[in-house]
Amino acid sequence: MTDNHIKMPAVTPRVQYTANGTQDIFEYPFPIFASEDIIVEFNGVQKLSGFLVSGAGNTLGGTVTFDTPPETGTIVTIYRQVPYERMTDFLESGDFSAQSINNELDYLTALTQQLNLDQSNMLRYERTEDATNAELPSVANRAGKALGFDENGNPIAVDYGLTQAPTNFTAGGVGAVNRAIGDKVSDIISIRDFGAVGDGIIDDTLAIAAALSAHDAIYIPEGAYRITDTIQITSYKRIFGSGAASTIDVDSDLFTAFNIRGEYNSLSDFHIDGGDVAIHMEGQDAPCVQNMLQNLVIKNANKGIVLDGGTDTNKPCYWNIISSCLVLSPSETAIKLIKSGAGDTPNANIFNACRVYSQGTAMTGHGIYVAHGAFYNRFDNCEINVDGTALSCMTVGANANQTIIDNLYCESFNGVPNLVLQSGSQNTFIQNLLAMSDGAAIDDSSGGNFQSINAGFPVPNQFDRMVVKDLTATLMRADTIYIEAASTASIALNGDRSVHLVSAFNGDITIDLPLASTLQGCSFTIKKIDQTGNQVIVSEPNGLGIDRKAEIILGGPYDYISILSNGSEWFVTSSNRMAGNTKFFETSGTIDIDMSVDTYLISSFIGAVTCRLPPANAAKAIGRTITIKKTDNSANNVAVTEQGGAGPDNTTQNLSSQYDAITVVSNGAFWYIVSKF
Repeated sequence: MTDNHIKMPAVTPRVQYTANGTQDIFEYPFPIFASEDIIVEFNGVQKLSGFLVSGAGNTLGGTVTFDTPPETGTIVTIYRQVPYERMTDFLESGDFSAQSINNELDYLTALTQQLNLDQSNMLRYERTEDATNAELPSVANRAGKALGFDENGNPIAVDYGLTQAPTNFTAGGVGAVNRAIGDKVSDIISIRDFGAVGDGIIDDTLAIAAALSAHDAIYIPEGAYRITDTIQITSYKRIFGSGAASTIDVDSDLFTAFNIRGEYNSLSDFHIDGGDVAIHMEGQDAPCVQNMLQNLVIKNANKGIVLDGGTDTNKPCYWNIISSCLVLSPSETAIKLIKSGAGDTPNANIFNACRVYSQGTAMTGHGIYVAHGAFYNRFDNCEINVDGTALSCMTVGANANQTIIDNLYCESFNGVPNLVLQSGSQNTFIQNLLAMSDGAAIDDSSGGNFQSINAGFPVPNQFDRMVVKDLTATLMRADTIYIEAASTASIALNGDRSVHLVSAFNGDITIDLPLASTLQGCSFTIKKIDQTGNQVIVSEPNGLGIDRKAEIILGGPYDYISILSNGSEWFVTSSNRMAGNTKFFETSGTIDIDMSVDTYLISSFIGAVTCRLPPANAAKAIGRTITIKKTDNSANNVAVTEQGGAGPDNTTQNLSSQYDAITVVSNGAFWYIVSKF
């Protein structure tokens, strides 16, 4: 306690401010004895440090200075709180100073102001009343009851069932109307209103069924509601809960939890734990159409959601929407589309942002299985993560047609295929498949009866037959491969590439085409890109050849050939004879004309040269015209003969002078001279 005398003004020892984010000094207009008497709160929470109190012992108060200005909008409360104690004593026959008594009276006044502040917020009797009984009932009498008042206004304990709520209710806001409180309370009907307990032990089946029978919209509050039989849902019903806190506990895996038998029903925002089938949808009382499942979590069921075409074609399973549903730990298949009888297949149902996660549970089926379904069953933005025992992440079955799959994520291990297209499935469209399982991205047995875009290896993009009437392409890319061998080699082509750039730098390269019957409509371009004299020989082993020729030779630099299959043989659609489609020889002895170019320039400067044409009936010679020209000025002769034959015009032709030339052609039987000069 300060030694200075404080005058205690008639003020409330409490002040409150709203911080502006920059002010760090706040005044308090009441006296304190010591800095410890000041209590500081931010938004009702006491602050124990980060500030300095000044002005202790000052009648007019002082300031609180913060190390950091409080954030904008913070409610800063400063008040005095002194302990209820007396720390001084007056000795017998001792000094009785005015200062000592003044300090004691100051402290008592401060305590009185403090009590007045504390009591100002209390409920209390009016001054005019005689409070004959202000005591609460005992703990035993008031436990579990409401506080009420008897006919004399004295406090009593009242059972909740006897309390009276306000008779009317008006919502806040412009335009709100006054309603009877009973009408307001009946806006939402809870299954607890029909006796459901939600303790996971009591059987709540009948209570839920009774609520559904009496009302079209029922609420599942927080709790675990045990059921021992299927909940039948007819039409125009809505069941909604409070998310993860609202759970339907299915007593065994021998029965279905919810059976949707009709149309325009909605299930949302609760969990289902257990059951053979968590939700079975089949037209029975009416067509099973326009039903919605949303924000549901299904776990530990054999099968999560089953859409069934049933037995009646007049009550199909169409146009249902399943959105943001999670199926955890299914033991068979998480989502399944089937036809259990003679009804129609489930058609035009939409699954959006659904997820399947096995959590390590062994599975005997698939993540998603479209066993039956036609006409636009759609799966958008779905994710499937299944155990390695599953048959697939997703399977499109033999009785499925026009299934749409967009933005599908698949994950597993142990060789589980990502997406299976069974034999008989038709017109499946796949876009943006992220295949993270180590099985096939698309395990196709449909015979290619699908289209895909960005759908993973081995077929990221596959387009069905189409007619384009007007196409503007900003960039066209040919699927190209580069071929070069270490030495002379034979290379067999397949249908994986359309353009083949071939280097024969290290030796002749033979390109073996696949049979034309295996690639109807396929077009190849083959181009020799090296500048050596080595040949690129194009042939079709065991086929009719190219334009009925056994082989076509690309001998000059940058020679190419484009060919097309009509399903029975290969035809040349374009070719070229590039500048420089000529061979030059400077040698002596014998040169075998290989028919790879049109013009052969021969220098016999070193010695006499014999140019031997292939037999006139050789495949590479028939119909071909070539020119042979002597280029040197020596006296050495260039003789043109024929292998196994007599030569052009049935004799050996001699080129004895510089620039002598001969042009010959084969008709398949003989070589004939076209010109000689």
